[in-house]
Amino acid sequence: MANRLSWQDYFMANAELISKRSTCDRAFVGAVLVKDNRIIATGYNGGVSATDNCNEAGHYMEDGHCIRTVHAEMNALIQCAKEGISTDGTELYVTHFPCINCTKALLQAGIKKITYKAHYRPHPFAIELMEKKGVAYVQHNVPELTLGGHSD
Repeated sequence: MANRLSWQDYFMANAELISKRSTCDRAFVGAVLVKDNRIIATGYNGGVSATDNCNEAGHYMEDGHCIRTVHAEMNALIQCAKEGISTDGTELYVTHFPCINCTKALLQAGIKKITYKAHYRPHPFAIELMEKKGVAYVQHNVPELTLGGHSD
């Protein structure tokens, strides 16, 4: 089966698909937490559950950032916390480089590797923290995919 996706492509493609659920049009971000090549949680940018989203109420801007939105990475971590799933030793696949606050939360949660697609405003301190903690961060672009049956 020559067209089979690598694990890295598979998880990044999932992050891209999940980003389509984002409700903040400033950045459509999707995140996938993976342990032992199994997806344990996903997240996308959106408002707090049962409150207004950006696509409904507009952006709530402060210091150049929309504070209405819970970031995709945080939503994935929160999903694990709610379900009692350990994140220690997991990998994150995310469509955009994590912001500094998400980076700090990911490191505290025990994430061991961050694979991202877009190099979106990387904060130097986020990179410094990842390096100090020995967390790998890798940019990866998934090949263009079309959904449907196998082509072979």
